[in-house]
Amino acid sequence: MKSPLDVYKKNQIQTAPPERLVLMLYDGAIKFITKAIEAIETKNIEAANNNLLRAQDIMSALMAGVNFEAGKVAEGFYALYDYMYRRLIHANIRKDKEAAGEVLNMIRELRDSWVEMLKANKVSKGPGFGEVTITADA
Repeated sequence: MKSPLDVYKKNQIQTAPPERLVLMLYDGAIKFITKAIEAIETKNIEAANNNLLRAQDIMSALMAGVNFEAGKVAEGFYALYDYMYRRLIHANIRKDKEAAGEVLNMIRELRDSWVEMLKANKVSKGPGFGEVTITADA
């Protein structure tokens, strides 16, 4: 049986507009890569592997969501996501915290830019948009 929190999270994802979903994916990637780096530092190989796999899944979801009808910008995002995906695979195979850190920095920059774009375009439709905040541990 699913907990009320699981039901809430699933509902939040299913009802969120695409712009909010991208932000949620960025936040998830930041969370899992941060945990993976901590696990690598403490030599917890299983936790590092699990968190890097989750981050790789998020990169796959971002790649799958690219709308190529948007032209060169979409192609650029796809190439960037693909690069980050491959770096996460490298980080996982080698337990390379520098490679993971490189992706973490890139995702943080993308997230910050995404939040600024949302604010500039006053995107506020859908549940949770009033809650867009930048946090240090995102």
